[in-house]
Amino acid sequence: MARIKDVAKLAGVSTSTVSLVLNNKGYVSAATRAKVEAAVQELHYVPSEVGRNLSLNRTNLIGVIIPDVAHPFFAALLHEIEIALYDYGYKTMICSTGEKKNAELAFLDMLRRHTMDGLIIGAHALHIENYQHIELPGGKLLHHLLQRVLIHLPVRHAHARLPGCGLYASHRFLDDHHQGGQLAANALLKRHPHHVVQITGAPTVHTTAHEHEDIFAQVIKQASVPLDTIVMPANALQPKDFSTAAREVFERYPDVDAISGTDLGAICALREASRRGRRCPDDLSIVAYDGTYLTRLGPQTMTAVVQPIPTLGRRAAEAIVRRIRHEELPSLQPLPMGFQQGETC
Repeated sequence: MARIKDVAKLAGVSTSTVSLVLNNKGYVSAATRAKVEAAVQELHYVPSEVGRNLSLNRTNLIGVIIPDVAHPFFAALLHEIEIALYDYGYKTMICSTGEKKNAELAFLDMLRRHTMDGLIIGAHALHIENYQHIELPGGKLLHHLLQRVLIHLPVRHAHARLPGCGLYASHRFLDDHHQGGQLAANALLKRHPHHVVQITGAPTVHTTAHEHEDIFAQVIKQASVPLDTIVMPANALQPKDFSTAAREVFERYPDVDAISGTDLGAICALREASRRGRRCPDDLSIVAYDGTYLTRLGPQTMTAVVQPIPTLGRRAAEAIVRRIRHEELPSLQPLPMGFQQGETC
């Protein structure tokens, strides 16, 4: 395999001149450029991407930390982020923190060592001080809080600017969860339920994702409909966790006739209902929250509040690239939610 020294020797120039031609930087005469390009073609020389990136102080690699790559919401979000970053010329390194110790810390260490250009953080288990000691030229660490991806990041840090690292937790993307909670509640109330049960996330982690749960509860209570809650354990993201919650719904509240939860919770509730001889929407209504592809795969299309995942992914990618390029970040409003009218409500 030809090296840059071989190109320089054949062209009769220095390696620095070859580098200028390859990177299209600095002044090189047309005649010299032609000789270098001819040598490159003759030797079939392929520039070392590693060497080039080192000289430019970049890796073209962006890390993405999420709780669980198998979770349908995070999988869909990651899919959109990866495609958008690729279009910007970046590759994606994925870290799924679920059931792993120190995974987030390992990615932060990679950032400190400049082995990636930036980091989109959709899971946050470390203490905030772990981020305060990251010092990068130009502030290349961008902490994206992607609405539901906030499940590990306390809201009390949502407007903090962490010194010395360019970490802006105030620049976050989120859906209009206030609207989402209203949509879910109103869909169930149209069925005139007598007992509503909501499957919620752990209250020990306070994030904007809980807003839709709070609004949902307010609207249901304002309608004077009895409401109970099944609380998921912290970091419970596996299907078996939601199956356990679904069984608990019917065991604790056998008279339930309306259920709301994220996609996995709602789907598991539908399956558990069928196992117990309950039929949707005849004597039970279910509304899912997220609206991923899973809600359209079963024998019944789930009625669901739909998060704009493609837009979230694209905007996250755009923002991290803008931060790396030292460009101004846009001021964004919460994204409107969609609604999927299915057969379960």
